[in-house]
Amino acid sequence: MTHGFDWPALMRAGMQGLGLAPDVFWRLTPAELRLMLGQGGETAPLTRAGFDALLAAWPDHPKGDGDE
Repeated sequence: MTHGFDWPALMRAGMQGLGLAPDVFWRLTPAELRLMLGQGGETAPLTRAGFDALLAAWPDHPKGDGDE
């Protein structure tokens, strides 16, 4: 059994069900498509601790760039 995407079903849902043009469909992220199909939003909001972890992992300025 494969755990990949069911592309034919996703394409039908996006292009026929939602009326998206193919180029719009292919620019969407999987999360955006899920949200448009009413399947997103179950994720808990970002907490301060989660935000701080993101800042540590992806700072606005790399360490040692002289702006510290």
